[in-house]
Amino acid sequence: MKGNVVDTAMVLAAGLGKRMRPITETLPKPLIRIAGKTLLDRGLDNLAAAGVARAVVNVHHLGNQIVAHVAGRERPRVMISDESDRLLDSAGGIVRALPLLGPDPFFILNADTFWIDRGRSNLDDLVLAWDAGRMDILLMLVDLDSATGHSGGTDFVVEPDGRLARAAGAADGLIYAGAGIVHPRIFAGASAEPHSLNTYFDRAIATGRLFGHRMDGRWITVGTPDAIAPAEAAVMRASAAQA
Repeated sequence: MKGNVVDTAMVLAAGLGKRMRPITETLPKPLIRIAGKTLLDRGLDNLAAAGVARAVVNVHHLGNQIVAHVAGRERPRVMISDESDRLLDSAGGIVRALPLLGPDPFFILNADTFWIDRGRSNLDDLVLAWDAGRMDILLMLVDLDSATGHSGGTDFVVEPDGRLARAAGAADGLIYAGAGIVHPRIFAGASAEPHSLNTYFDRAIATGRLFGHRMDGRWITVGTPDAIAPAEAAVMRASAAQA
């Protein structure tokens, strides 16, 4: 990695998708189509637009379908981290994939959420905001009014200097938008055992090294079957607005 460039990503695609049943009984959640394009491809396309060359995708539930789906993809080039033996949760999956990710900061991306940029690439803006000297983790955030399919409250408040604090449900808070940049040093000494990224968020808060950047555009999360129609409507509205 040279300068403020992030060219590798970890795409978290190994979940069971329990809330999406019965669809996910035969189809992994990342391969659900929204307005004709899979959730996974929407995320990978955003990474490609930001110049990401390599994406590590972890798989577990019906993972062979994901492996086949990405086999011919060139931008970004996809490498598979196989968790078919045991689901490792978000952080455990990243730790297992570290040999593929390398020593430099990389994007993290949830495979069941995506966003529609309003002009500039939000991932490009995230890279511009990244400062490895001050940050261990930089999260992409979104306000409630710019979210589709989100049934919960807010997650964080942003301090004046950009640092984050936990504030579940705060009226002035923001939602974690399922994307960010992390430095692999935060996983030093960690084992590839099941555990959550939230552990590392909290550690970074404690050391003043968790930061946030507010995205610009429409963020869409698809957690249940009844969230598909609103997601497709949001995509169609955005497409019409850009036409």
